[in-house]
Amino acid sequence: MRSRRVLGPMLKEATMRWKSTLWALFYCLALLPSSTDSIAVMSVDLGSEWIKIAIVKPGVPMEIVLNKESRRKTPVAVCLKENERLFGDGALAVSVKNPKVVYRYLQDLLGKQKDNPLVALYQKRFPEHQLEKEESRGTVFFKNSEEMQYSPEEILGMVLNYSRGLAQDFAEQTVKDAVITVPAFFNQAERRAVLQAAQMAGLKVLQIINDNTAVALNYGVFRRKDINSTAQNMMFYDMGSGSTVATIVTYQTVKTKDFGTQPQLQIRGVGFDRTLGGFEMELRLRDHLAQVFNEQKKTKKDVRENARAMAKLLKEAQRLKTVLSANAEHTAQVEGLLDDIDFKAKVTRMQFEALCTDLFTRVPGPVQEALSSAEMSMNEIEQVILVGGATRVPKVQEVLLKAVGKEELGKNINADEAAAMGAVYQAAALSKAFKVKPFLVRDAAMFPIQVEFTRETEEEDGVKSVKHNKRILFQRMAPYPQRKVITFNRYTDDFIFNVNYGDLSFLSAQDLSVFGSLNLTTVKLTGVGSSFKKHMDAESKGIKAHFNMDESGVLVLDRVESVFETLVEEKEEESTLTKLGNTISSLFGGGSSEPSANSSEPVQDEEEVPPEIGKEEDDQGQKEDKPAQEEKQDSGEKAEEKSQAEEKEKEEAEGEKADANSDSQDEKEGAKSEENKLSEEEGKTEENAEDKKAKPQKRTKISDEIGVELQVNDVLNPSSEQIESSSKKLQDLTDRDLEKHEREKTLNSLEAFIFETQDKLYQEEYQAVVSDEEKEQILGKLSEASNWMDEEGYTAGTKELKEKLFELKKLCKAMFFRVEERRKWPDRLAALNSMLNHSAFFLKSAKLIPEDDQIFTEVELKTLEKIINETTTWKNETVAEQEKRSSTERPVLLSKDLESKLTLLDREVNYLLNKAKFAKPKPKPKDKNSTSTENGKANSTEADPEKVIPPKEEPSPEKAPEAPEEVKPAEEPPTAENDGKETKTNSQSEHSEGTPNTEPSENNKSENHIGDEL
Repeated sequence: MRSRRVLGPMLKEATMRWKSTLWALFYCLALLPSSTDSIAVMSVDLGSEWIKIAIVKPGVPMEIVLNKESRRKTPVAVCLKENERLFGDGALAVSVKNPKVVYRYLQDLLGKQKDNPLVALYQKRFPEHQLEKEESRGTVFFKNSEEMQYSPEEILGMVLNYSRGLAQDFAEQTVKDAVITVPAFFNQAERRAVLQAAQMAGLKVLQIINDNTAVALNYGVFRRKDINSTAQNMMFYDMGSGSTVATIVTYQTVKTKDFGTQPQLQIRGVGFDRTLGGFEMELRLRDHLAQVFNEQKKTKKDVRENARAMAKLLKEAQRLKTVLSANAEHTAQVEGLLDDIDFKAKVTRMQFEALCTDLFTRVPGPVQEALSSAEMSMNEIEQVILVGGATRVPKVQEVLLKAVGKEELGKNINADEAAAMGAVYQAAALSKAFKVKPFLVRDAAMFPIQVEFTRETEEEDGVKSVKHNKRILFQRMAPYPQRKVITFNRYTDDFIFNVNYGDLSFLSAQDLSVFGSLNLTTVKLTGVGSSFKKHMDAESKGIKAHFNMDESGVLVLDRVESVFETLVEEKEEESTLTKLGNTISSLFGGGSSEPSANSSEPVQDEEEVPPEIGKEEDDQGQKEDKPAQEEKQDSGEKAEEKSQAEEKEKEEAEGEKADANSDSQDEKEGAKSEENKLSEEEGKTEENAEDKKAKPQKRTKISDEIGVELQVNDVLNPSSEQIESSSKKLQDLTDRDLEKHEREKTLNSLEAFIFETQDKLYQEEYQAVVSDEEKEQILGKLSEASNWMDEEGYTAGTKELKEKLFELKKLCKAMFFRVEERRKWPDRLAALNSMLNHSAFFLKSAKLIPEDDQIFTEVELKTLEKIINETTTWKNETVAEQEKRSSTERPVLLSKDLESKLTLLDREVNYLLNKAKFAKPKPKPKDKNSTSTENGKANSTEADPEKVIPPKEEPSPEKAPEAPEEVKPAEEPPTAENDGKETKTNSQSEHSEGTPNTEPSENNKSENHIGDEL
């Protein structure tokens, strides 16, 4: 009873706290931004030649962004002059005239050191650029002058910032979150370079997604209904401008813990060719056209030595390749190619195919690599789908169809935009602002990663030797995102291990030469020895390194910890109140580590590398049979825990009995002697000592954080100071562009205002309102400003131009006002006259209503009559006064006054109309044979015939009930089921037919109705 009296108030207090916490939670939820807030996400399909941008925003699901030229794709080109920066088609136009200041095809330089063969190939293709080595990192940068030096990451950051600007203009709101596509063969250094470029541009990258994965996601999203539990294998063959990738994807439905049965795509195999693409074909055509021009011998100069002429030929070769895809022959022509000499030559498709014979023989290579990595045959592939612009070349399709042995190639996907659309769907899934149907994505790491470490061992003869060990961390084609843990059991002091790429023998010699460094990171651990000294009495469970390959495919070492295990006494079981408190705290912010429901990525649990990984071989060179031992140990630990739990339950039961016995003994204490009490206390003391000895012990893990020092071995990351400096450099360029745009806009506005105002002064409606003196003054100022524009205006600053424009507008403001007022008079006066006529007719009709059926009060009718009379008087007097004034004077009849009078009259009439619309008829008198009670009620009604009975709960103008706020559903990007179509919903604010709306319009409320009998 005593415990119940104590526990009752405590439970009551806990319940009150729970309720207050719940209300606080509801309040916090109310403060969250609604689904109608301006929120948008974007994707950037970052190709070697083109970028495609897509956005998702409320009301606009999955839409390709149009650039300033209204095109759906934009060239990856940046023009950097001393005082000008251009992007896209504007930069390409400059590349023909001055190719030295235009930078293109940057993918091959990202994450590459100066000695990389791809850097040499880029220098050969674009000899006009000067590539220098960045000493601190070993990478390259473009040097145009001492002041103009830019790294490939900085130029890519400019492109990403420009992409965001296009997305913001299209979405009409700020966009910060993005998903960026990269080729599947990008290694760790290249992926980090893209993230660094985005950081310089101030863009938040939700994920870097492989472009082949984005294409597969787009294909699956719009074919969701066709995916079932049976695995379907598809191959996507993507030949773009710079590279070729073949990908094998498996689609099927799987059961998930959070979302039930959902479709999933899994990357099974990937094959690629880094240099096989449409750009190499264009370069072959360019060199062929240059050779033909030299053979024509119209000039003694070699066209190959002129960068400007070669840029013109490259542009013509790009057009020629596209035309030859649909025609057997075409004529290439360039005006003023060299020394003002025009060039013209006929090129056939057969010549083009002969130039690219060795390229076409490489077409089947990625297919075979993909099949090999997936360990599949072509018979298991249901369809081969073409992606990428270069697959439109007929010879490519012919060779590929023969290699895959299919009847036809799939062309049921948008070859240019599929990656951008798939990436923006992933962006919507990762964003918290949108709700999309889950589509699980299991991407695969192209290159294996392993951990390498050395250890000194002592042989039987006492000779020490050093053993080099390698343990696979991520296998080739391992799915990600995924976490791995590797345990080092033989180290008791600080040590070093390396993270490197694994076996890359599947790469060709050329791919291996351009891959870069095979060493990733050297990890130096500190604090291991001190951790072991600190826990000398505990059993060591090894040094555990936690690795994470995130959604972007970037490997990160999360932490390293030293783990120990010790035996401690089990604590008593928690009370009911404590359990209740823990349950409530878990409901409100408990440490849940489950993935977000918005994410469509299956985040795998942390997986520990198999036991033999990270453990040394014994001295005889034989591996320990750890899995079986650990399995037995695990089962033994489970059995031990079970027995401990049973013993605990028995002890609790015995403790309850002991408590009950002690209560009964307390009641008899008064009858016992002092000696009996002493003996009982001694007995209890002995029992407690025995209980303490019998208490079970529990194994507890202790972990200490280990210091980690990372040394990057492939391509050094730029320091925080370098990132900040690059960000400032890009921001300064952006500010300069904005300033230039603002100045050009102001200059155009000033020039247009001068010419348009000079023309208006000779128009009839302006001449009618301006005096000769005023006209002469305005014309003089305009002529003065025009002369200033010719002499100094085109070099003046933005501030000076704005001041000049402001002065002219101020001078002409009165003239423009008079013209604008005279334009508005006819319509405003006609509307007011019409409203006066209708109001007078309505008032007359309202007064003719019989007294018994009258629904309007005398005050209401008098108020309307007063407003009509006052408005009529004001109109007549003001119009008469305006007719007396000169047209060059400021008018007294103003359009805003006309609108105010019209609004007041309209509001009053509408109020009365709404009242009449929803008024209920008065009850009619009953028959004479009615009961006395009914007669009494009738008599009481008839006793006061002048009293007006209002409708039941008729709203007053000041206390009208608020209409229900329209609740709009959250916007949702299209899925395969709706394909971008809007879902129609019934608004809660719409009334069904015949339902009276008891709320008068907000415009119908008037202060004149305060105190009316309603």
